[in-house]
Amino acid sequence: MLDGAIWKTRGHDLPLGRPLVMGIVNVTPDSFADAGADPDPDTAIATALEMVAAGADIIDVGGESTRPGAVAVDPVVEANRVLPVVAALAEHGVVVSVDTSKPHVAERAIEAGVSIVNDVSGLRNADMVRVCARSGVGVVIMHMQGEPATMQDAPVYGDVVEDVRSFLSNRCLAAIEAGVRIDAIAIDPGIGFGKTFDHNLEILRNLDAFTHLGYPVLVGTSRKGFLGTILEPVRGRTEPAERDGATAATLAAAVLRGASILRVHNVPLGVDVAVTAKAMVPERS
Repeated sequence: MLDGAIWKTRGHDLPLGRPLVMGIVNVTPDSFADAGADPDPDTAIATALEMVAAGADIIDVGGESTRPGAVAVDPVVEANRVLPVVAALAEHGVVVSVDTSKPHVAERAIEAGVSIVNDVSGLRNADMVRVCARSGVGVVIMHMQGEPATMQDAPVYGDVVEDVRSFLSNRCLAAIEAGVRIDAIAIDPGIGFGKTFDHNLEILRNLDAFTHLGYPVLVGTSRKGFLGTILEPVRGRTEPAERDGATAATLAAAVLRGASILRVHNVPLGVDVAVTAKAMVPERS
């Protein structure tokens, strides 16, 4: 955690004195965690505003599922899903993030009032980098091995922590060289994105390798499949919504290792974890 630091996003400076809570709103019919619970814009907007009332600092709106095996969505379709939601939330003064890897979607969402672009592809698209640099948005640079459709087929690393750390470091430097502000960047090691069960745990155990890069670190473990694997011996097979307790445990551990942003489906739970785990972090001079 970067006490005293500010994450500078478009129109909002976000203090990092305690972990920020990013609420997830999916405007898709095929999200892994909520089966498209919010495909209707009005419902998604209402859900997002409830999250803000519950303490969410950021709302992350996605119009394309990135679950393992997901098929890519046309940029126009994706934009049409997210734009009514992000525009309405921005009008309410909400700090809005758009979860997209497509420059067209990002550009139109920024025009509609988005403050942050959360790119699961790690800002590898030169056009996306230009859009982000020109607009001054905050960015989340995430690591993913492969593409959502195939990323879980057979992920292989030499050293998962060092490989992911090196990728993120290099992508951040490339973004800065292209004009993205250093204080606009956050990083995400991409739990569940082209990683095995053991890879996910290794990254969480060594999260300080990422916090030491000096950027705010976002952790997104919420309701993911590896938590179901952990729970199965004691709970049997679980649905994603039954994994909130396990989510809380991983997020608390992440905060104790320096995480600055918690991306969650259950915002009240995320707020409780952020406040409680932060209280256990030693004060730094």
